[in-house]
Amino acid sequence: MTIISPHEAAEFIRSRFSGDILTAVVLGSGLGAFADEIEDAVRIPYEDIPGFARSTVEGHAGQLVLGKVSGINVAVQQGRFHFYEGYEMEQVIFPTRTFASLGVKNLILTNAAGSLNTDMTPGSLMVITDHLNLMGVNPLRGKNDDSFGPRFPDMTEVYDRELQQYAEEEAAAIASAGANFYLGRGVYCGLSGPTYETPAEIRMYRLLGADAVGMSTVPEAIAARHAGLRVLGISCITNLGAGLSGEIIHHAEVMETGERVKGVFKELLKRVIARIGN
Repeated sequence: MTIISPHEAAEFIRSRFSGDILTAVVLGSGLGAFADEIEDAVRIPYEDIPGFARSTVEGHAGQLVLGKVSGINVAVQQGRFHFYEGYEMEQVIFPTRTFASLGVKNLILTNAAGSLNTDMTPGSLMVITDHLNLMGVNPLRGKNDDSFGPRFPDMTEVYDRELQQYAEEEAAAIASAGANFYLGRGVYCGLSGPTYETPAEIRMYRLLGADAVGMSTVPEAIAARHAGLRVLGISCITNLGAGLSGEIIHHAEVMETGERVKGVFKELLKRVIARIGN
């Protein structure tokens, strides 16, 4: 069996898009509409990229979109791979390592998440300040690839403070222009899924200090920091955690909330990318 490396995938992508890319974005469930904002777009289905897996979840288009946002070259994953889909962690973080091989320096990770903080209701956004990895596995387990980073990478500051500040300042500017939305800050708890959490589990995660729960982001954030990338995490709050509202949680609710906030979400991403610059 031939093993494809992220460096090979990066070379393939360079053959389709020659510009330097310093910022990449991963779009979570229901948030794929941002890819429509990309100018001069080159769209590459995941199945065409060596080593990439396939997105199998509704709301994940399954393509890499390269082009310009506010005149700045970006690479955007329109859909991601999840551990719960049956993929190995090495496959889940393969695109992140491909971005590192492309020379990307900034990675914006977005997701749909359930809120454990009643101040953040559905339709809110949350800047991730830290995370809890409760997926049961670390994506760096196994032989270390020294071409990306050290055997024992530090995780004191996974989510870059300057990028968090950019997001908060640009959100404030959007709100001052009349947009009605709430941007919170908090700790994201990454779980393996695919089941939603029980009310007892939600109570436990709150005691551990989590503000939101989801089934992604943490592996990519760890891999990105291992490779020296700056990381910004933004959660779209799509529901309250089990037991907090008395309602049943549905994936359709995730998609509906993503549709509802897509205008503000797209504007915030465009502004943050412009702040990061080339």
